[in-house]
Amino acid sequence: MFKGGNSKEVNDQPNKLNRFVEGTNIKGDIVSESNIRIDGELVGNLTTTGKLVIGPTGKITGDITCLNADIEGKVNGTIKVDGVLLLKSTTVFNGNIITNKIGVENGAEFTGTCSMNGNSAQNIQETIPVNKEESELVY
Repeated sequence: MFKGGNSKEVNDQPNKLNRFVEGTNIKGDIVSESNIRIDGELVGNLTTTGKLVIGPTGKITGDITCLNADIEGKVNGTIKVDGVLLLKSTTVFNGNIITNKIGVENGAEFTGTCSMNGNSAQNIQETIPVNKEESELVY
């Protein structure tokens, strides 16, 4: 409607967020280029080039690939994190972890294996093509 050289389109916002609230149940795979917060339940795989937050009521049964993750809820599966994974005190995690860095709060439950190295098994940038102009993600 307005023509001006100084305006930006809504798509250029680096802090895009997908949010699945408590009471939402999803069966299937999710692929996203933005941040995701899950307070509901997902049965399926999740892949994002952004940050994943699983709230205290959130639950994922499936494999996860993401840039960074904060987990407060329940996860059953394998998680691959290119950056930092934080397991908060209310976390119940059953599965395998592949990450660059990990933080575990007192009270967090983890059953499985953890592999840490300079680069995770599959670089997230190779999993989902990323628009280089929008590569900065903020949560």
